[in-house]
Amino acid sequence: MHASQSGTPRSRQVTAAVIGNALEWYDFIVYGFLSSIIARLFFPSDSEYTSLLMALATFGVGFFMRPVGGVLLGLYADRKGRKAAMQLIILLMTLAIAMIAFAPDYAAIGLGAPLLIVVARMLQGFATGGEYASATAFLVESAPDNRRGLYGAWQLFGQCLAVFAGAGMGALVTHMLTPEALDSWGWRVPFILGLLIGPVGLWMRRHMEETEAFLDAREAHKGESFSLMQVLREHRRAVLVTMGSTISGTVSFYVVLVNMPTFAHKQLGLPLDQVFMVQMLAVALMTVIIPLAGALSDRIGRRPVLFAGTLAFFLLVYPLFSWVAQAPSIERLLVMQLLLCTMIGVSYGPAPTAVAEQFPTRVRSTGLALAYNVAVMLFGGFAPFIVTWLTQAAGTPVAPAFYVLFASLIGLTAIGFLREGAPAALEKRRNLLATSARSL
Repeated sequence: MHASQSGTPRSRQVTAAVIGNALEWYDFIVYGFLSSIIARLFFPSDSEYTSLLMALATFGVGFFMRPVGGVLLGLYADRKGRKAAMQLIILLMTLAIAMIAFAPDYAAIGLGAPLLIVVARMLQGFATGGEYASATAFLVESAPDNRRGLYGAWQLFGQCLAVFAGAGMGALVTHMLTPEALDSWGWRVPFILGLLIGPVGLWMRRHMEETEAFLDAREAHKGESFSLMQVLREHRRAVLVTMGSTISGTVSFYVVLVNMPTFAHKQLGLPLDQVFMVQMLAVALMTVIIPLAGALSDRIGRRPVLFAGTLAFFLLVYPLFSWVAQAPSIERLLVMQLLLCTMIGVSYGPAPTAVAEQFPTRVRSTGLALAYNVAVMLFGGFAPFIVTWLTQAAGTPVAPAFYVLFASLIGLTAIGFLREGAPAALEKRRNLLATSARSL
């Protein structure tokens, strides 16, 4: 009997994946929220605009490492197991958080300060590159056949917990501390608190059990190996569809969630602490909607739910940006964020399971990591940089909406080519037949 059949309750399996995933994303979110402060301390310049662009570019540097980490850790997860990969990932991320939390600033060590931040961001990118694929594969493979949409939704539920916690910490330190205290030591507090979660996540992942689907697939293909090029050649459609559907989600995530506090404060002139409170409310709503949408996809299919959420977001984003830009206020920002985060939540619910089901178990982590991380690197990592530059160049605060509209069109096209996942039972039968054939 496989380990996954024998002991650990599914609820504990899900919790281990969600807590670890939340930690992976928490630090990325906090960096984005505090980028204006980090810009002053680590990337000083005569121009505040130049300093901010340098800090946001460093935010994007980590994304160059995501495809590298995604492929290497994806291969590792497909060969050694989801559990082994997820333990390694959380160790790497904890190290990266520690580097940022305790890094001396530019005034203390000069050029060494921004170099430390860049190295930490690259290490984060490497680790996070493997997290989405490994955790998604683990959750989907741990689920009962008729609840895979719900289980996969917990992946993005974990990311929303990270956004919520990051926004909460950002609101707390900016509201409670003076600007001087914030620059001196306060900005480090969110990172240090995130660092404390590391040991908890590591302990929980150490006590996870490998998924039955992975163990069956490994037994069915025992002695066989595969390469990255083989995955690309044999699963080209799955890679392209996953990339396309990821582009819409990742751009909306970074423009509407990560970059919004900096954008609303710098471009619209709204108080930063109140902007963080708006983010917390909007993300709380989205966090509730995601598992509901995932469960709905188990009833009516992944594609209808994905399409409805993405299309509604596409139709609403420009009018809402224009409405807020005409008369910026916290009340208008709240309405915009609640509506947009509702639509994002609807499309996020079925998304992890939908893309995981495009690949067979044997190459799921590798294929998913490659497609997801290339899309995130190209369209998400530099989204804050692009919208900051776009706003400056176009001379209009609604410029971020143009980038989101472009990404949403790509997402809608990809959803049209999405294949509804075959029942897990079918793959189980295939693996059983392969195992039986090997024993004859």
